[in-house]
Amino acid sequence: MDPRRLLIFREVARLGSLSKAAEALGWTQPAVGQHMQRLEREVGIPLLLRSVRGITLTEAGTALLVHADAMAARLSAAESELQALATLQQGTLSLVAFPSAAAVLIPPALAELATRAPDLDVRLTQLEPPEARAEVLAGTADLALVFDHLDQPEHGDLVTEELFEDPLRAVLPSSHRLARRGKPVALGDLAGERWIAGCPRCEAHLMSATAEAGFVPDVRHRTDDYVVAQRLVAEGLAVTLLPQLALTAAPGRGVVVLPVRTSPRRTVAVLLRAEMRQNAAVIAAIEALRRVAV
Repeated sequence: MDPRRLLIFREVARLGSLSKAAEALGWTQPAVGQHMQRLEREVGIPLLLRSVRGITLTEAGTALLVHADAMAARLSAAESELQALATLQQGTLSLVAFPSAAAVLIPPALAELATRAPDLDVRLTQLEPPEARAEVLAGTADLALVFDHLDQPEHGDLVTEELFEDPLRAVLPSSHRLARRGKPVALGDLAGERWIAGCPRCEAHLMSATAEAGFVPDVRHRTDDYVVAQRLVAEGLAVTLLPQLALTAAPGRGVVVLPVRTSPRRTVAVLLRAEMRQNAAVIAAIEALRRVAV
């Protein structure tokens, strides 16, 4: 059976007239009559009894009307549910984000979403960018907040919405000779220092940036915990590069943070699947992230 004809049949049965059904549907009476004839051919049994007083249902028509009413009710419920999702009156949103973004950007963005859409069910998981990207690809996360260094590949199989550039800062012990000057430094000025490297992707970028500056860093420590990195620096054990976002999340004591003249940067962006670009919750989340990132 053609489900569209079932809905036309329901109008005919409800109004008791082909002409009234045609008027309600905005069609011509012959068009409605043709659909009813085709529906009866499809089911192989008469559904309507026609007379000068209008339309009455056969036993089969009465039985079919129950199903037509049920189908109309389900379609109405589906429309209401989709409208609720489109207007953020309900729905879910799964977010994944790297640690410093989860500390600085996500809380105010989620607070804004909670005000705008209090019934939206939002879930956050903290993950590093490679794992976050995999979650979006697998469909287990709707949106990933990630960072990329400018010398690293783009995510060609996902939609990338760049939010801002996050500059990397030189983090030195407060007693360091360059710290006392308080001026921007060049990476080459730190060629003879002991270094702290971060996550594998961050270390790869450090090696690339220092190679451009003409030296290979003497990496003594490796940690992706920016609190640990700053404590090591504060004790005079090494120097490091940290993104401004991490320094905002956890400013350290006993360290001096200086701009780097060569301005190594990383981009902070959101990743999503192409089919999620029209999702109301995803759109609202990206808008909130853009506002708090300013």
